[in-house]
Amino acid sequence: MSLTIRAVTRQDYDQWLPLWDGYNAFYGRSGPTALAPEITRVTWQRFFDAYEPVHGLVAESDGKLLGMTNYLFHRSTTAIEPSCYLQDLFTSEGARGQGVGAALIHGVYEQAKLAGSPRVYWQTHETNVTAQRLYDKVAERSGFIVYRKLF
Repeated sequence: MSLTIRAVTRQDYDQWLPLWDGYNAFYGRSGPTALAPEITRVTWQRFFDAYEPVHGLVAESDGKLLGMTNYLFHRSTTAIEPSCYLQDLFTSEGARGQGVGAALIHGVYEQAKLAGSPRVYWQTHETNVTAQRLYDKVAERSGFIVYRKLF
C-alpha cells in the first residue's frame, strides 16, 4: 500500500468527518453523548487558523483517507520549547494493522521536530489494549495517571 501522511486540507472534510465520528464513537461520544456539532465545526476551523496551535494530519492512499491524527503545541513549566500533545488518532477499520497508525504517529513526530518540540506525548484509555501494543513499540509508557474534573 502506498501511503502518504500530510496536513489535512479543506477539501478533506467529507472524508475526514467519518474518521472523526468513528474516533468519537470509539470513546463513547455518539448518540446521546455525542459531541455538539459546534465542537466539530470549531475543531475543523482551527486546523486552518494560523493563530491556533491545533493541527491535523491524514493518512491517504489512492485518494482515500485511511486515518487521521490531531495534535497541538503548548507551553510547559519544565521546558522552554513547546510540548506536542497528540490528542486524537484514528484509522478506518479496514486500514488497521497495516501501519497507518504508526505512520501517523511518526508524522506527528516529524512535525514536532520541525517546531522545535523535544517531546510528543498522548494518552489512551486503559481498555484500549490494541492501540497500546502499537504505542509500546513507538514510545515509552510514562507511568503518569491522568486525573480530571468535568464541569
